[in-house]
Parts: sequence; structure tokens; C-alpha cells
Amino acid sequence: MVETKENLWTKNFVILSLINFFLTLILFLLNSTVTVYVVNSFNASTAQAGIVAGIFIIGTLIGRIFVGRLRHSKALLVKGICLFILSSLLYFFKYGLIFLSISRLINGFSIGVITTIVATTVALSFPPSRKGEGVSYFAISTAIGTGIGPFIGLYLSQKSNFVGIFVLCIILGVISLGTGIFVDFSKIKMVKSKNKNTEFKLSNFIEPRVLPISMIMLAVSFCFSGVLSYINLYAIKLSLVTAASYFFMVYTVVVLISRPFTGRIADRKGTNFIMYPVFIIFAIGLIILSLANNSVILLFAGALMGLGFGNVSSISQTISIKSAESNRLGLATATFSIFSDIGSGFGPSVLGLIIPLTGYRALYMILGICVFILPLFYYFLISRKGSKCKT
Repeated sequence: MVETKENLWTKNFVILSLINFFLTLILFLLNSTVTVYVVNSFNASTAQAGIVAGIFIIGTLIGRIFVGRLRHSKALLVKGICLFILSSLLYFFKYGLIFLSISRLINGFSIGVITTIVATTVALSFPPSRKGEGVSYFAISTAIGTGIGPFIGLYLSQKSNFVGIFVLCIILGVISLGTGIFVDFSKIKMVKSKNKNTEFKLSNFIEPRVLPISMIMLAVSFCFSGVLSYINLYAIKLSLVTAASYFFMVYTVVVLISRPFTGRIADRKGTNFIMYPVFIIFAIGLIILSLANNSVILLFAGALMGLGFGNVSSISQTISIKSAESNRLGLATATFSIFSDIGSGFGPSVLGLIIPLTGYRALYMILGICVFILPLFYYFLISRKGSKCKT
């Protein structure tokens, strides 16, 4: 008897993936250009520009914590997108750095709310037997946004002006709103948390079961942030600026090709079968990046990043989803995303302090060694203890 697979590619899945793609693209488009905007438009120092950039992540974290305990609905999703559009309009008003920082905080809050609702809703719509595959397909929308966002941002900042960047963000927000109203929440089993306790407890805002994999993701995101934030400056040192402009395109293509396969393998053979190899591949990619002296090696490192980090992030998300009970899936999604945001958001600031002491080559070598060690932490925190995700 032939087994019939439950469908992943539903209307809801496609719409939510599109919204996730648009919001991820906006996030990386803004974060890759805002520091230049602040320095050029407000005559600010790099330290001030860093604060304006970082406050967006703080807003995102607050948004994730806020929405993690709420019952997700179309109304909440639409309100979140509307708040994003309205807060994006504030970028057109130049009333100083404090006003811009508040605008960035609200903008980040709205994206935190939207992306948490979208990720949770998608996770609840997957059939249990195909969660790994489903998350891998959904994560492709994040990977494409991650690759294209900085590329578009840098292109527009060089060829156009920052007004064009803000207009594009609003247009993408309006498209997200137009597609979001067609999500059918009645077909998704949204489970409200059984925890009625309103006192301030960490477990009311964070899902303890996903903390181990979330800490692993924080470390991995921290290491990858050194690539995302400093690859262009590193390329200038190497006189490989043209190749660097295609770095994340290569990364994205490899992610697109590999994630559907790794998701299926994780469902069939367990997450450990994928996690250990991709940790090593990511580490090798960082080390090769540290040794790059021509375009081929630089882009080869980008391909290894896509196969390594690109799959560590998606399979880790699968582990977090399968580790939590359905009534706490919203908190689980928020917790995982919060730790990932902390790593990617504050990594550049910390690594920026290290670069003057080490240089770029040594930095990437050190990060590669750190990633080589991560499988040990993964083993003791997750693999050895076992989990509900068929490790």
C-alpha cells in the first residue's frame, strides 16, 4: 500500500512564507544600510549609529516576548503589519537621533510581533510526520530574504538614496498586508496556553524546553554575524569587492538547493544525522574564509556557509518546535527567535571590538574554531539527553 503524504504547500503556507520573506528582506535591507544613513544624514559618530542600529533588535525582542503568550489570530497579524507600515513612515521625518531611535524601536517591535506569529502559525499547520521538511521549506523564505536584503540595500544606497529604501520597505509592508488578510486561521489549530498565571515568572515569557537548542543557536548566530556584518570590509582589504557582492547570492542558492533534502533526512533519520555534519561544514567555511585570497575561495566559503549555517539554523528551529508542547508553541518560537536575534544583533558590536586586535583573517579563524567546539555542547545539552524530535 502506497503511503500518501500530507500536503505542505497549502495556501496558508505560501502566503505566510511570502510575508516572512518580505519582512526578512526588509530587516536585512534596513540593518545593512541604517548605520551609513545615520552617519551621512545626521553627522553622527559610528558609536551613535551602532546604537540606532541595535535598538531595532531590542524592539524585536520586546515584540517577540509580548506576542509569545498571546493567542495568535488574523486580527493580531494585521495589526502588527499595520504598525510596521505606520512606523516605517516615521523614517521620512528627520527630527533627530532620539526620534529616529524611537521609530526604530517601534519598527523592530512590529517585525518581532509579525515574524513570531507567522513562524508559530506555520509550525502549527505542518503535519507531525513532515515538520522537519516543512520547516526547511519555510526557512528558505528567510534565507532568500537574508541574501537579497543586503544586496538590494547596498545597491540602492549607492545608486539611489535612502528615501528609495524607505519607500521600498513601505511597499513591501503594504503587499504583506494585502496577502496577510487571506490567511485562513480557521484551518489552523491554534492552541491557547493553559498557563493562566499572571505573576512575573520567567516561564511565562520563555519556554524552558527549548533553551538548550536556543543557546546553541545564539552561539551559531553570533559567529555568523561576523560574516554578515564585516564581509564587505574584509573584501575591501582583499580587493575582492566584486566577488563579495555575490557572496550571499551563492549562500542563498546553496540554501535553496540543500534545505529540502536536509529537512526530509531529518524527519527520516533524526536531527543528529544532519546537525553534526553541518556544524563541521560551517566551521570549515569560516576557516576557508579566513584563508581567502581570491574570488573562487571567497565564494566557495559562501557556499559552505549556506550548507553549514543555513542548515544548522533550520534544523535547530525544527528541534525547538518539536521540543515544545502545542499549547506553548508560541512561547517556544519566540524563545528560539529571541536567542537567535541576540546572537545576530549584538554579535557585530562585540566582534567590532575584537577586530582591531586580531584583524579579519584571525577573527574568522577564531570563529571557525569556536564552531568546531559547538558539537560538544550540542551533544551534552541536547543529543545525550534525547528529545522529542527523534534525535
